[in-house]
Amino acid sequence: MVPIVTLTLFAPLAGAVLVLALGTRSARRAHAIGIVTTALTLLGALSMWWRGIGAGGFSQVEQFAWIPSIGVAYRVGVDGISLPLVLLTALLFFLAAVYSARIEARAPAYVILTLLLETASIGTFTALDGLLFYVFFEISLVSMYFMIAGWGHEDRQRAALMFFLYTLLGSLPLLLAILGFYLGSTPHTFDMRAWIAHPPLSGTAATLALIAMLITFAVKIPIFPVHTWLPAAHVEAPTAGSVILAGVMLKFGTYGLVRFALQMTPAAFRSAGVVILILGVVSALYGAFAALAQTDLKRLVAYTSVNHMGYVVVGVAVAALASDPAVRAMALDGAVLQMVSHGLVTGALFLLVGMLQDRTHTREMADFGGLLQVIPGLGWAFVLVAFASLGLPGLAHFPAEFQIFLATLQVAPAAVVVVLGIAVVAALYLRAIGRTFFGALPARWTAMPDLDVREWLAVAPLLVLTIVVGVAPCA
Repeated sequence: MVPIVTLTLFAPLAGAVLVLALGTRSARRAHAIGIVTTALTLLGALSMWWRGIGAGGFSQVEQFAWIPSIGVAYRVGVDGISLPLVLLTALLFFLAAVYSARIEARAPAYVILTLLLETASIGTFTALDGLLFYVFFEISLVSMYFMIAGWGHEDRQRAALMFFLYTLLGSLPLLLAILGFYLGSTPHTFDMRAWIAHPPLSGTAATLALIAMLITFAVKIPIFPVHTWLPAAHVEAPTAGSVILAGVMLKFGTYGLVRFALQMTPAAFRSAGVVILILGVVSALYGAFAALAQTDLKRLVAYTSVNHMGYVVVGVAVAALASDPAVRAMALDGAVLQMVSHGLVTGALFLLVGMLQDRTHTREMADFGGLLQVIPGLGWAFVLVAFASLGLPGLAHFPAEFQIFLATLQVAPAAVVVVLGIAVVAALYLRAIGRTFFGALPARWTAMPDLDVREWLAVAPLLVLTIVVGVAPCA
């Protein structure tokens, strides 16, 4: 059988090596290789989706020995949690490559870093070996650091350094937890499937491992109060960087919360479930109110990510606390669907804000007004994804959040106060739409061009999928 997972995983790396080997200085050629490579990777992800998954456990597993003396192996595969995230990753990288085709400054280096980041991202979601997961998890930090520092905006150096230090230091506790799982397993192994089937730690050891993992994944998600790196990184990153950061890299945290914390320390997670639930509720409400206070469109979208990822944490915590398997499945399905819908919706929002910034060189809502008169395509696209972000029925976030809230109501009714975040997000997006796209049009924007073909190609698939996921979430 064709090793489609491995081919999909390393196709971007092969593209990066090709750009490096050709030694080209042509931006056009480098971007062409980047677009073709990410398109092939997307085809690989679609093939994985077509093959599907089994009723339980992992499917499409490929493995061989890597460091046999300590039980480390190259093990990759997918299940119902990781496969949608692989497909989302491949789609967002392809669209980001299309959108970035006009970058001229050091284009070959930009394409190489982007492709390296794609391999690291897909590797994080497909790794079934604890050490392999950690390797991919860490490589992604390096690529994103150089993307922000090299192609970001005015204060990019400080934002890149803050991002790198936060996430690097935050990931060290995970390494300790992985070592604990290895030493606690009999025989010693880094096989994540064995850790999930037979959790190797219990009692105090499991609680300490859970605390270590929560520190790592709380920073990565991020949740309040370890979220402070996120707004700066989003605001200063190039547009494609913001799309990847929000659409893919924030999912490393929530994916890890499910794959490691929930599945490998289930008893300890259940014991700490109420604390994790409170953290999720506080983070979701904090993100909504913080977004309400923003006047910068990109910073506003960044804080709504804290809000939406808080809902994911609530869903995972409720799944851990639920005694009814049906309620547990509902909460977990809602959390996974929320990860995917957030990637689609927030990815589109960052693209559209970036397109607006390209035209005006500002993101302040006070500088706009009446833009729908001159850029109806961009304006109505923003309205669509803004309504999706605030949870309107028929659009992507609604089925995910509805499942999370319904499960929460059955397991921890008091925590359903988190639903107030939707009202706040609705208010802030209605205000943003009104200030930016309605009212009197300033004279300096009367000649602003609407979306061109390249921009439509980058954002249209996300708009379509925002509707498809909202109407047919089980498709």
